[in-house]
Amino acid sequence: MRTLSAVLTVVLLAVVLTATAVTTAGAQARLNGPETIKLDDIPWPSALAGGTGTSGVSGIETVVLKGDPTKPGLYVLALRAAPNMTIQAHSHKDDRVATVLKGTWYFGYGNKFDEKALKALPTGSMYTEPSNTAHFARTREQVVIEIVGYGPSSTSYVNAADDPANAAKK
Repeated sequence: MRTLSAVLTVVLLAVVLTATAVTTAGAQARLNGPETIKLDDIPWPSALAGGTGTSGVSGIETVVLKGDPTKPGLYVLALRAAPNMTIQAHSHKDDRVATVLKGTWYFGYGNKFDEKALKALPTGSMYTEPSNTAHFARTREQVVIEIVGYGPSSTSYVNAADDPANAAKK
């Protein structure tokens, strides 16, 4: 009886892991062929974390809509940022273009966060993130942006103490 119970437990675990892997893969590489997606249909993850090609700040949900930002090639990310976030100055090694899909994104360029340098970018606005160009942002409401780049991507904070990855190690 114990052996049957152990076998059933292993089979159930395998089914759950397979279902999880399929769901995750579907949410991470949604648009691989001629497909469409509406803003309201983006499969946002339940965990709030950055991801490759993002600032890594807690409160950002990331969905890879196309490609893989960790590998060479075109990628498209959808980012949903929580209200009242501040993202310190950082850069990415790849050249990127972003479009505000929802909300108002406050964005600026420079090596240090500067409230006076922020420009309000309402829905429909776009901006560039040239490679290795420091930039920063703030939200006041929930904001959704789409980032298109050519990987591999990375994130480097101007001040290492501002890097959320370093804060998590403390």
